[in-house]
Amino acid sequence: MPRVAVTLEWVLRACLVLWVALPAANAAEPARGKRPPNIVLIVADDLGYGGLGCYGQQLVQTPHIDALAREGLRFTDFYAGSCKCMPSRSALMTGQHTGHTRVRANSATQTLSAEDVTLAKVLAQAGYACGGFGKWGLGDVGTAGAPGAHGFGEWVGFLDQAQAHFHYPDWIWQGGAKMPLTGNDFAAGRRTTYAPDVIHSAALDFIRRHRSGPFFCLLATTIPHAELLVPEDSLAEYDGRFPETPYVGDHYASNPKPRATYAGMMTRFDRDVGRLVALLDELGIGEETVVLFTSDNGPINAGGSDPWFFRNAGPLRGLKFSLYEGGIRVPLIVRWPGRVTAGGLTGQIGGFEDLLPTCCELANVAPPPGIDGVPLVPTLLGEAGQRQRPYSYWEDGEPGALAQAARVGNWKAVRPQAGAPLELYDLAADIGESRDVAAEHPAVVDKIEAILREAHVDRRDP
Repeated sequence: MPRVAVTLEWVLRACLVLWVALPAANAAEPARGKRPPNIVLIVADDLGYGGLGCYGQQLVQTPHIDALAREGLRFTDFYAGSCKCMPSRSALMTGQHTGHTRVRANSATQTLSAEDVTLAKVLAQAGYACGGFGKWGLGDVGTAGAPGAHGFGEWVGFLDQAQAHFHYPDWIWQGGAKMPLTGNDFAAGRRTTYAPDVIHSAALDFIRRHRSGPFFCLLATTIPHAELLVPEDSLAEYDGRFPETPYVGDHYASNPKPRATYAGMMTRFDRDVGRLVALLDELGIGEETVVLFTSDNGPINAGGSDPWFFRNAGPLRGLKFSLYEGGIRVPLIVRWPGRVTAGGLTGQIGGFEDLLPTCCELANVAPPPGIDGVPLVPTLLGEAGQRQRPYSYWEDGEPGALAQAARVGNWKAVRPQAGAPLELYDLAADIGESRDVAAEHPAVVDKIEAILREAHVDRRDP
């Protein structure tokens, strides 16, 4: 009988095959319930840690999202998968940090692979109807990374993250076909149909049609990402409230009132979140539905956005594209009436890679092998026994030119660019990362240097 060479890749592939073949009887224990809940995951685009009233925002009104926090659990120490769009969403979908996940750059050449086990793929196998609405960015039509190849039975929105920068495009995707947006002519600057409105309406329609459940609805809005544009009724809510410096666009549209526009975009999005939650309650499925609200990374300084005026990063240092806290720490709010204690606040450290195993436990299905996250269900339900990851890890760039960061407990280490010395911050005493204490704690620096070496694995193309 011929001998078979056993490699790590062979073992991982074998584990994946076994996981896919697991019968329902071997699924994870139910998440403290008789029936798996519906899951709604709302992901804002470039919304910083300080962008919501419940996280300290004072200039922009977000009453419905604030109500979501009052009715649920708010995390103070939750992190996006990356400091920018595509890698963050890849971490969210695969449950792997950016040292392991497939997509690590905002590049059309990087897509998910057919072999990647993703959140919607897992939930679809568990019997969930899966619909995605908004921004994908992990593979275009006809590629192995398209949403339909990763468990989504329905998709309305953008596949190319670059197209998603524009709120009045000529068309968006509906499944594998282009859906024209009435009255829009991007080249001529004609703006009639606001894409976020269409996307939100499609998500509500999906929920209505699948009210009997279980369903997974991903609402990955393009707000408040530039370009800054919003219908006149929402602009009017803030017109004249702020001093303005007109933005003269090159890539993005020019705007005479960028601050009022940004605020109007956020309040319109907040209204849409309120309508979604109200629909769940009207349909009588509010108590059967877990709603999670978060953002893909920190706030951006582009297209007329003014994160300093609005203090959109709160007390944190850095913005989008930075591995300091302001680029990666984001809101997380979880509502599940009767199960998650209303008005709760937790300092549990968590991140995008934890959402896949969390949803798996909620759905009563075993998580796939090879993920980095842990389920946060004990924290959500106020129970003991929450597992802790040994560290959180982020990277940005290419091998040989990586910026890296890691958090271990309250220690946060950042190498802002390749070759730079590692900076160390004590987040318990210095949330703004203003005082580098690396020289005072060489043993901690050595420990995290080892983590940075361990956490990065060179990516493989599909």
